[in-house]
Amino acid sequence: VQLQASGGGLVQVGASLTLSCSVSGRTLGRVGMGWFRRPLGKAREFVAALSMGGSTTYYSDSVKGRFTVSGDTAKNTVYLQMNNLRPEDTAVYYCAAATDRFLGTEGYEYNEWGQGTQVTVSS
Repeated sequence: VQLQASGGGLVQVGASLTLSCSVSGRTLGRVGMGWFRRPLGKAREFVAALSMGGSTTYYSDSVKGRFTVSGDTAKNTVYLQMNNLRPEDTAVYYCAAATDRFLGTEGYEYNEWGQGTQVTVSS
């Protein structure tokens, strides 16, 4: 499985941004997908997850109600729609795939990772 993340950028507080993660090598419905982020100088943290098959989503408390994870099986792509962005959302965002789990919220549950995409929220 190979993952290609894109869509990061520099935005102002309150703006919206959508990240994309293109999946190759495995049908999207057969992997659990996750989004993580790593703020500068801090540990990687879980952001959102989309279950294998796309029936279930899960979010960290810090993004719940603002971020939405979704998948497009026709494009084999997962999205992270981010609304009402805050300075504390500034980080490198990574998508990840779990080929043997329904859904995961921990980094160790994912066995494939894409390259990161930088999101910077300016105040």
